[in-house]
Amino acid sequence: QAPLVESGGGLVQPGESLRLSCTASARTFSGVTMGWFRQAPGKEREFVAAISGTGGSTDYSDAVKGRFTISRDNAKNTVYLQMNNLKREDTALYYCNSDLYRSGGRWYAPGSVSWGQGTQVTVSS
Repeated sequence: QAPLVESGGGLVQPGESLRLSCTASARTFSGVTMGWFRQAPGKEREFVAAISGTGGSTDYSDAVKGRFTISRDNAKNTVYLQMNNLKREDTALYYCNSDLYRSGGRWYAPGSVSWGQGTQVTVSS
């Protein structure tokens, strides 16, 4: 089983919503901070959202705060990203990762878990 499998992307119009899912192996998921990143064409991968192991703490990039909601279902080893009021600039390949940490005001994935294939989100009219 791949450690991380993302799904739920698609083509939507501005203002619409999508919910992304990321299913992880139990070893990858259990008790650690999970998060979402995205990479638009020609740009570096950037942090989107993070959620603590218990789900009690979340953090978002300024670009998505107030529009996106991260959640997790620990029984299913799955983390979600509910994306509302999507904008064209949200178009990107979305990835999740495991065991995120924060340093110097930025979130990082430690690199111990391979990136999945991601799920494409395209916002266009």
